[in-house]
Amino acid sequence: MLGEQIGDEQGQTTGMRVVSVDGGHPHVEASFQATGTLLGVAVTDMGTYDSVMQPDGTLFGDGQGCSMTQGGDIITWHATGAGRMTESGGISYRGAIFFESASADFSRLNGTAAVFEYEEDKDGKNTAKVWEWT
Repeated sequence: MLGEQIGDEQGQTTGMRVVSVDGGHPHVEASFQATGTLLGVAVTDMGTYDSVMQPDGTLFGDGQGCSMTQGGDIITWHATGAGRMTESGGISYRGAIFFESASADFSRLNGTAAVFEYEEDKDGKNTAKVWEWT
Protein backbone atom coordinates (compact mmCIF):
# COMPACT_ATOMS: atom_id res chain seq x y z
CA MET A 1 0.00 0.00 0.00
CA LEU A 2 1.23 3.47 -0.81
CA GLY A 3 2.17 5.23 2.41
CA GLU A 4 3.11 8.77 3.28
CA GLN A 5 5.16 11.03 1.05
CA ILE A 6 8.66 10.94 2.52
CA GLY A 7 10.61 13.05 0.06
CA ASP A 8 10.61 15.65 -2.67
CA GLU A 9 13.30 17.50 -4.56
CA GLN A 10 14.07 19.83 -7.44
CA GLY A 11 17.27 19.73 -9.43
CA GLN A 12 19.19 19.86 -12.66
CA THR A 13 20.87 17.32 -14.92
CA THR A 14 24.61 18.03 -14.74
CA GLY A 15 25.93 15.71 -17.44
CA MET A 16 25.03 13.09 -19.99
CA ARG A 17 26.95 10.58 -22.07
CA VAL A 18 26.10 7.77 -24.45
CA VAL A 19 27.44 4.54 -22.95
CA SER A 20 26.62 2.33 -25.95
CA VAL A 21 24.27 1.84 -28.88
CA ASP A 22 24.49 -1.97 -29.04
CA GLY A 23 21.68 -3.52 -31.01
CA GLY A 24 20.36 -0.10 -31.96
CA HIS A 25 19.22 0.60 -28.38
CA PRO A 26 20.74 3.79 -26.96
CA HIS A 27 22.15 3.38 -23.45
CA VAL A 28 22.52 6.83 -21.87
CA GLU A 29 24.02 7.80 -18.52
CA ALA A 30 22.76 11.00 -16.86
CA SER A 31 23.97 12.62 -13.65
CA PHE A 32 22.04 15.16 -11.59
CA GLN A 33 22.15 17.30 -8.46
CA ALA A 34 19.09 18.33 -6.49
CA THR A 35 17.92 19.81 -3.20
CA GLY A 36 14.84 18.92 -1.22
CA THR A 37 13.68 17.05 1.84
CA LEU A 38 13.76 13.44 3.03
CA LEU A 39 11.74 12.58 6.13
CA GLY A 40 11.27 16.33 6.60
CA VAL A 41 15.03 17.06 6.71
CA ALA A 42 16.74 19.25 4.11
CA VAL A 43 19.05 17.24 1.85
CA THR A 44 21.34 17.72 -1.11
CA ASP A 45 21.08 14.78 -3.48
CA MET A 46 23.31 13.61 -6.32
CA GLY A 47 23.08 10.57 -8.50
CA THR A 48 23.62 8.87 -11.81
CA TYR A 49 20.96 7.06 -13.80
CA ASP A 50 21.53 4.66 -16.71
CA SER A 51 18.66 4.46 -19.19
CA VAL A 52 18.23 2.03 -22.07
CA MET A 53 15.67 2.70 -24.77
CA GLN A 54 13.54 -0.35 -25.47
CA PRO A 55 12.39 -1.37 -28.99
CA ASP A 56 8.97 0.25 -28.38
CA GLY A 57 10.55 3.59 -27.36
CA THR A 58 10.00 3.23 -23.62
CA LEU A 59 12.90 3.50 -21.19
CA PHE A 60 14.25 1.16 -18.54
CA GLY A 61 16.60 2.70 -16.02
CA ASP A 62 18.75 1.94 -13.03
CA GLY A 63 20.41 4.50 -10.79
CA GLN A 64 22.31 5.11 -7.61
CA GLY A 65 23.31 8.06 -5.53
CA CYS A 66 23.42 9.66 -2.13
CA SER A 67 21.71 12.36 -0.16
CA MET A 68 23.47 14.44 2.48
CA THR A 69 22.16 16.61 5.27
CA GLN A 70 23.78 19.80 6.58
CA GLY A 71 24.48 17.84 9.78
CA GLY A 72 26.60 15.33 7.88
CA ASP A 73 24.18 12.40 7.66
CA ILE A 74 24.50 10.33 4.48
CA ILE A 75 21.70 8.31 2.90
CA THR A 76 22.56 6.15 -0.12
CA TRP A 77 19.95 4.98 -2.58
CA HIS A 78 19.45 2.60 -5.48
CA ALA A 79 16.49 2.97 -7.87
CA THR A 80 14.98 1.16 -10.83
CA GLY A 81 12.24 2.48 -13.04
CA ALA A 82 10.35 2.57 -16.30
CA GLY A 83 9.93 5.74 -18.28
CA ARG A 84 9.06 7.45 -21.49
CA MET A 85 9.97 10.54 -23.45
CA THR A 86 7.37 13.29 -23.15
CA GLU A 87 5.86 15.25 -26.05
CA SER A 88 7.67 18.38 -24.83
CA GLY A 89 11.10 16.71 -25.04
CA GLY A 90 11.51 15.70 -21.42
CA ILE A 91 11.48 12.40 -19.56
CA SER A 92 8.94 10.90 -17.16
CA TYR A 93 9.87 7.97 -14.89
CA ARG A 94 8.09 5.85 -12.29
CA GLY A 95 9.83 3.26 -10.17
CA ALA A 96 11.05 1.83 -6.90
CA ILE A 97 13.83 3.21 -4.71
CA PHE A 98 15.68 1.65 -1.79
CA PHE A 99 17.60 3.61 0.84
CA GLU A 100 20.37 2.76 3.29
CA SER A 101 21.79 4.88 6.09
CA ALA A 102 23.89 4.43 9.23
CA SER A 103 22.25 7.56 10.68
CA ALA A 104 19.75 6.99 13.48
CA ASP A 105 17.61 9.81 12.00
CA PHE A 106 17.17 7.85 8.75
CA SER A 107 17.36 4.25 10.00
CA ARG A 108 13.63 3.72 9.42
CA LEU A 109 14.41 3.76 5.67
CA ASN A 110 16.72 0.72 5.91
CA GLY A 111 15.01 -2.33 4.46
CA THR A 112 12.07 -0.26 3.23
CA ALA A 113 10.83 -0.02 -0.33
CA ALA A 114 9.61 3.31 -1.64
CA VAL A 115 8.17 4.44 -4.96
CA PHE A 116 9.00 7.57 -6.91
CA GLU A 117 7.78 9.88 -9.64
CA TYR A 118 10.45 11.74 -11.60
CA GLU A 119 9.85 14.41 -14.22
CA GLU A 120 12.50 16.18 -16.29
CA ASP A 121 11.90 18.94 -18.82
CA LYS A 122 13.76 19.43 -22.10
CA ASP A 123 16.27 21.73 -20.36
CA GLY A 124 17.23 19.15 -17.72
CA LYS A 125 15.32 20.70 -14.82
CA ASN A 126 13.80 17.91 -12.74
CA THR A 127 11.47 17.20 -9.85
CA ALA A 128 10.95 14.04 -7.87
CA LYS A 129 8.53 12.83 -5.20
CA VAL A 130 8.97 9.72 -3.04
CA TRP A 131 6.37 7.74 -1.09
CA GLU A 132 6.94 4.97 1.41
CA TRP A 133 5.57 1.62 0.23
CA THR A 134 4.08 -0.10 3.26
